Order: sequence, then C-alpha cells, then structure tokens
Amino acid sequence: MLKAAGAAGAAVTAATALPGTAAAADSAFAHPGLLHTGADLARMAAKVKAGAAPYTAGFAKLTANRHAQSGWTPNPQATVYRGAGSPQNYATLYNDVHAAYQNGLRYHVSGDSAHADTAVSILNAWSAKLTSVEGSADRFLAAGLYGYQFANAAELVRDHPDFDLARFQEMLTKVFAPLSDDFLVRHNGAVVTNYWTNWDLCAMACVLATGIFCDDRAQVTRAVDYFKHGDGLGAIRHAIPVVSDDGLAEWLEAGRDQGHALLGVGLMGTFCEMAWNQGYDLYGYDDSRFLKGAQYVAKWSMGGEVSYTANTRAKGAIGGWSGRETASAAAGVDPAMTRPIWAMIANHYTKRRGLPASYVTRIAAKSSPEGGGGDYGPNSGGYDQLGFGTLAFTRDRVADTGASPAATAPSHSGARPQTGGQDLAATGPGDIVGWSAAAGVTAVAGGLLLLRRRDRVRRGE
Repeated sequence: MLKAAGAAGAAVTAATALPGTAAAADSAFAHPGLLHTGADLARMAAKVKAGAAPYTAGFAKLTANRHAQSGWTPNPQATVYRGAGSPQNYATLYNDVHAAYQNGLRYHVSGDSAHADTAVSILNAWSAKLTSVEGSADRFLAAGLYGYQFANAAELVRDHPDFDLARFQEMLTKVFAPLSDDFLVRHNGAVVTNYWTNWDLCAMACVLATGIFCDDRAQVTRAVDYFKHGDGLGAIRHAIPVVSDDGLAEWLEAGRDQGHALLGVGLMGTFCEMAWNQGYDLYGYDDSRFLKGAQYVAKWSMGGEVSYTANTRAKGAIGGWSGRETASAAAGVDPAMTRPIWAMIANHYTKRRGLPASYVTRIAAKSSPEGGGGDYGPNSGGYDQLGFGTLAFTRDRVADTGASPAATAPSHSGARPQTGGQDLAATGPGDIVGWSAAAGVTAVAGGLLLLRRRDRVRRGE
C-alpha cells in the first residue's frame, strides 16, 4: 500500500510478536481490536448495567457530552487544512470524528442502535467526500491524530450493515496513512530531531491503527519496528532517553512544556494499547520503559520534583537552514492541568500486570471520571485523545498477571446494529519539503543529543 519498509523493516517478521498471538499468523487481525476488544466492550456494558462504580460515572460523562448525542449532523469536507497560511477547517473534522467515536461507544454500552446509526452516518459522509489533508507542517499532525481516531471510531461499527467498510479503508490508506508513513521516513525534509516527540507519536499511532483496521500486516510491522528502533524522537529510547536509579525515566518533552509531555504520554499509551490488543507487548518493552516514563510525567505533573538531564537537539532542514536548541530542565507545571490519558495506563500496569505504579495511579484517581473530546476546552488540544478511560479501561485484576498478551479471536461484540496542540515545534521559515538524508539520534553522556549517520539504508529511501 505504501512504500516498502526496506531491509530493516523486512527483517522484522512475525517473530516480533509473542508466540500464540495474532501477529504470528499471516491472517486478518482481530476485530474489534484497536483501543477496545469485544471483551472490553462487553465488560463496559455489563458493569454499567449492574450500576458498578466507577463505570457509571464514566458513562455519565459520555452521555453528557454533546458529541455523544444521536442525530449529530456531519459536515464533511473535500480537503481538510491545518496550519498557518491555510484556510484552516480541521476543527470540523475533529468534532465529527469525536462524535462518531462517542456515538459508537455509547451504542456498545447502551445497545441503542440510534447511536450506531449516527456513527455510521458520520463515517460514511466523510469517506464519500474527503480526498486530502493539506496545510503547513501541521498537516502531519492532522493526519496522525485524526487518522488514528477515525480508525478507532470506525472499528466500533465496522460490522454495521450500512457502513461502507471498503470505502473507509480506501480513505484511510490514501488520505491519512501515506502522510504519517512519509513523515516517519522523511520528517518533512527536516533533520530527524527537528520535530519533538509527539509529532512522531501521532504518526506512529495512525500507521498502526490504519494497518490494523485495514488488515495490512506490513504496515503494522513498520509501526512496531519504529517504536523500538526508529530514528525520530518518538521511538521509545529517544522519547524516554534516561532511566534513573529511582525507577523513574525522564520524558524528553518535559523539557518543552507540560501540555505536550501529556500529549506524548497519551499517544504512547494509545500505541501500546492498540498493539497489546493484537498480541504485541510494547507496554513491557525494554523492562517496562514506558511505565517509568509515565511515572515520571505523573509525578512531575502533580508538582513533584524530578531530575532532567540537559539535552541539545539539532533543528533545521536537510541541506538548508540549521540551528540547535537546548532544554536544560523540566518545565514548570500546573497541577490542575489534565488530559484523559491515565486510566488506560494505570489499569494496564496495575490490573493486567500487577505492577506498582503509584504516581500514575494517583493522577488517574485525581483525573477520574475521564471525559473526552469537548470536555477539555474548545481548542484542538482538547481533542487529541479519544478519552473516557474511566468507562473504557477500568478493569478487574486478572488472575495471571504474567500472561502474554493474546489478540482476541475475530468476533463481534454486542448485538449487530440494526438499520433503522495546536503544536508546535517550528520548522523554520516556510514549510520544509524534500527528501530526508539518513540521520539518526542517540543519547550520549550528559544527555546530549547528537546526529549520527546510520550505516544501514533508511526505510523507504
């Protein structure tokens, strides 16, 4: 579908996944199987029906949201623009995406088919009209964020008799995924450290989500490989470059600001959750490095003291303008700032794995019940996560916390529906375009980030 992954990507085979998982076979992925499996959706419905806390509070947040009302009228556009210098209309897209997701989720919990019908109406309207995502460098943010969200919304109603699955898959593979995939290879013609962590992570989430939704195993393999070994700042060892003796790990973007650090943690958690539901344990990768980074951000966001190793990142265009920027300390925080990201992370580590996660657990409790798009302000940052984690990710502790992740068997959850940050890192003057040279990043003594040439051929170049 997209460019070949090259020698490095080709070397990552089904062996990447754990034995007995869906990724070990050359077959379709498990569906539903992005942020929510059939078992997850059934659990939500049963807990709410039983009046169990905190599910009922989480469901009340969903039903109170204006996007979760049946009958929402979509406003599809042929071209979506994001970024300065363009006729920006991307708010229309993210409002409709969240309305589709919230109605789909509300259908699975309540069984009211009017919500499924509404979600399908929104998704079909967009796949019938949207042809491109344009704008400044911010077009890559739009493709990444709204691409992974669109896939998750559609996954909730993929078996609805009126949903045009093939046309929606075509939209994802022709409009959203190519931009995200290209960004991870070329980084918009910039040196690889020009863009902060969250830029990579939203592109990674889009590539993974659309790969699963469209049953494209090569695309999923590329996304998983990038998480582990990618050149950009979204790869896990670049996003979380320093692990301390106290069990916390420095989040690189904490040197930028709190909002973008929270965005990055939420996106990495989203990536890990979607991968987990297809049998890949990225939550536990590199001795649970993500948990250590999430704990760091949680402690820091609640006003705790954290260490930060000074780092310098190169900026600029390949063969063009250049510069450097140094972050020397963790930025200041507002303990009242929150995003709906913590319930998913806390429940994975404490309930699936039985691991201590004191700071993450505390901030999750503080943020409960989590809402979704529309509950965290009117600007785009309030729509970067799909949210509703209190409803969706609260879970009982599993009996075997050491079990390998296993993708669920293809199945349908519930009754078949009836018919009826802002961002961001400046890229310099103008919009950088062009072919990216092979450059990587490594952390060296003192936390200094330096560019180094890769000895191998870059994926797709």
